[in-house]
Amino acid sequence: MTHQPEADASTTANPENADWQIFRGDGHRRDTPVPEAPPWRSFAGTRGSDARGAEVPRYVIGRAETDVVNAALHLRRPLLVTGHPGTGKSSLAAAIAHELGLGPVLRWSVNSRSTLQGALYRYDAIGRLQESNLLEDGEKTQPDIGTFLRLGPVGTALVPASRPRVLLVDELDKGDVDLPNDLLTVFEEGSFEIPELSRLPEEQADVDVLTADPHQRARVVRGMVQCSEFPVVVITSNGERDFPPAFRRRCVPLHLDDPDEARLREIITGHLGPEALADAGDLVQAFLAQRAMGELATDQLLNAVFLRHGGARLEAGGLLNTVLHRLNADG
Repeated sequence: MTHQPEADASTTANPENADWQIFRGDGHRRDTPVPEAPPWRSFAGTRGSDARGAEVPRYVIGRAETDVVNAALHLRRPLLVTGHPGTGKSSLAAAIAHELGLGPVLRWSVNSRSTLQGALYRYDAIGRLQESNLLEDGEKTQPDIGTFLRLGPVGTALVPASRPRVLLVDELDKGDVDLPNDLLTVFEEGSFEIPELSRLPEEQADVDVLTADPHQRARVVRGMVQCSEFPVVVITSNGERDFPPAFRRRCVPLHLDDPDEARLREIITGHLGPEALADAGDLVQAFLAQRAMGELATDQLLNAVFLRHGGARLEAGGLLNTVLHRLNADG
């Protein structure tokens, strides 16, 4: 009788689904179907909004944090959200837009080159000049200036409407040092001027311009954009720089702590369902142990649970360590 080698204990406890390996590194071509993406990496619908009936995972937040969000909504003040990466700062904007039915989130991702001008509007003067030069001799019709002017996310958020829009200003601390005060002026007045339009003759003063929403236009009257409902503004910061006191005074601060074990389990259930949580206990414990030694993001745990639920074998020292790698430099 042929002796069969004993199965490795870890393999028996956590067998790997062969179908999980869509890429095998053997050079053989296969018509292997590409698996379904995780909910947070699916781009088929409108995330953060039920405008197209898209499914939005439940946002897990405590009562104290919910009270702060409601205070900002009632006061019509920007919400300044801080916390470690992966604590749900940016996702909060999508959760508010979904629950209140305020449409797709307008997102301004700030970097070192960002300017308030670009977030308000962009005017393609060169494009308009080129279009004018293409006119046939003797033709008096000039191109519509609104075709060459597009409102940015902040500008679109200030367009008059019966219900406010949700504006996410993501990682404001990565911008120029003067950017918070520049933004503060616009938020205090709820309006801004477009000089290219305000200089037009009175009979041309009302112009339909493009917006940050695809294929949508908005009417700008005499070069001024003035909101009728102040937008729901969520500003996120990773704490890389302090903001001026005047700016912080006009914001409602909200700090999101790293979620504890109970909240992590709620997050897994909200994103992947109770069936994914059933065999994720060891992953939660591994995540908490790794987080105690260095910075980790909650979505790294979701990645691990998603892979496990899809058939991957995750073990300490192998793929699990790759997925749960620490984010700080010395990790």
